[in-house]
Amino acid sequence: MTAHELSRKLASKELSARELATATLARVGAVEPTVDAFLTITQDQALAQAQAVDDRRARGEALGPLAGIPLALKDNMATQGIRTTCACKILDNFVPVYDATVAARLGEAGLVTVGKTNMDEYAMGSSTENSAYKVTRNPWDPTRVPGGSSGGSAAAVAAGQATVALGSDTGGSIRQPASFCGLVGMKPTYGLVSRYGLVAYASSLDQIGPLTRDVRDSALVLSAIAGHDPLDSTSIPQPGKDYVAALEGGVKGLKIGIITELMGEGIAPEVRAAVEAAVKVLEAQGAQVDHVSLPNSKVALSTYYIVATAEASSNLARYDGVRYGVRAENPHDLMDMYLRTRAHFGAEVKLRIMLGTYTLAAGYFDAYYKKALQVRTLIKRDYDAAFEKFDVLVSPTAPTTAFMLGEKTDDPLAMYLADIATIPINLAGVPALSQPCGFDALGLPIGWQLIGKPLAEETLYRAAYAYEQATDHHTKRTAAL
Repeated sequence: MTAHELSRKLASKELSARELATATLARVGAVEPTVDAFLTITQDQALAQAQAVDDRRARGEALGPLAGIPLALKDNMATQGIRTTCACKILDNFVPVYDATVAARLGEAGLVTVGKTNMDEYAMGSSTENSAYKVTRNPWDPTRVPGGSSGGSAAAVAAGQATVALGSDTGGSIRQPASFCGLVGMKPTYGLVSRYGLVAYASSLDQIGPLTRDVRDSALVLSAIAGHDPLDSTSIPQPGKDYVAALEGGVKGLKIGIITELMGEGIAPEVRAAVEAAVKVLEAQGAQVDHVSLPNSKVALSTYYIVATAEASSNLARYDGVRYGVRAENPHDLMDMYLRTRAHFGAEVKLRIMLGTYTLAAGYFDAYYKKALQVRTLIKRDYDAAFEKFDVLVSPTAPTTAFMLGEKTDDPLAMYLADIATIPINLAGVPALSQPCGFDALGLPIGWQLIGKPLAEETLYRAAYAYEQATDHHTKRTAAL
């Protein structure tokens, strides 16, 4: 069931929060051997949080719509007293002493945390095969990937192990798993949601957002986590909003642009056909549809892998064995401690650190990093120009449906291309939402992506909700488990 459906049952006392938490934990136990979505399961804490919600309700306290709803958190968000590993052995024993702002806000809203989810190590990957601990499987077909890097969060929601989840999105890491797992994934405007307590990968690109079963649930969760945070210097200084209130507006007169560069070569025919059919649904409701060109999209992938790896090289320099995390035992000297401690990084993380360090090196900085920042500006200008004519831009979320486990692990470029439609959005800093728009011949979910102007999340929710009300793709649940 969705969060808003469960919320009504909880409010009417047809269901207690403790009963819901117990049932959810039982589901985790039943399917986790197949899905492997979690790195840490917080059973005792979940039951205690659920009981606290029931006690508050019994006392007649006013509770929000998400009180008692089971939540999963990606394991790169700090949780006080609960291990936070980023799926890396270097943080194997790291237990934060504070909560990330998003975790604190959802705790205040009464959500019940059932666990921390698996991910690509330090959020570097598109398949959740780069975790140091386990490989998460797609609940729709356990021989396939759930997407990445928030694959554990997406798989947990798709498998019924949590009602809602949070992921982080640096180049598509919320939206692509949402597409592969048949969910709604929202990447908000950069700065709308606090990054305080999010372990950094690429600080100018990272953003936290919800993974949910439908659009209303997504709006509920974003309403709870958005808003200014003085602890995050990049947080936009504006209060949060009630995004649920924006759902009912309809799309009549809305101008929708189909991105030409993301509907051609490399896009699977079934994916393209599903997106074209989805556009027609909104057009039938009064939206005005045309095509739009974003010419610099073709260099977005190259730009991203310079900017992101350079920032990763800088951010991950802190893992030196001095302050926190794993420390090499009995080092001969300081350099030996650094080398043996940082050997705990996985292969993909080492690759990206080396790429980033190279592009920042003297003699290469101007040729690579500075040039990439200039191209990033051109990409953003493409979006600015498009939004002078259109309210929403659309494209496939991913070029294909979920691919097989191991299919792309030996070909980094093929793996990187899985994010070709999502990466430009992070470079531009604009919001984007992925939602189910069909299924391929194998019964695997297809997602389409709706992209908005900065701080136009309400418009995206309005369009996505209008589409959802006219279709039933979001009601389908996996029968594989």
